[in-house]
Amino acid sequence: MLTIPDPLDPDDDGGVSPEVSAALAAYQAGTAGPERVLNALGGSRLLVPVVALLTSSEMGAHGVRQEKESEMALPKLVGKDGREAVLAFTGAAALRRWRADARPIQATTLQVCRAAVGEGAGAVVIDVAGPVPFVIEGEVLRALAAVESGTLDGLTVARVEPVRKRSWFRRKAARGR
Repeated sequence: MLTIPDPLDPDDDGGVSPEVSAALAAYQAGTAGPERVLNALGGSRLLVPVVALLTSSEMGAHGVRQEKESEMALPKLVGKDGREAVLAFTGAAALRRWRADARPIQATTLQVCRAAVGEGAGAVVIDVAGPVPFVIEGEVLRALAAVESGTLDGLTVARVEPVRKRSWFRRKAARGR
């Protein structure tokens, strides 16, 4: 059962941190590598989406079907190769771009990576619907999930493959989302 944690910052306005925005823009332009994005993400919060899933319904007055029970669920993206990815967003606008009815839960990048590994997911896909999608996977995902300190101090990113060569986004485009 999903439990919704207390917010990291009750006054969060849902905006993207300037450091993350600049790092993603530089990454997209090809003037910075993925390590700059990872360093920017390390000190900022992400928004993890939860969505309501209807678990049972009943026929109401006048023959209209109505919700009886629903559960909150953490949606996952499934790649062409069958691997699952946990979704996260840098801000509320990017979350709404993906799915307007999703509700955000604040989490640190390290918490999201730990959750992904705990769920058996192969990746964390950040801002899947843009403006600049970014994927954390493989050894980098496992290393971030293993960090206990809550910071990225001392972490060296030896190799991160560019997101443009991954299959996560072709699946999304094929589904029309």
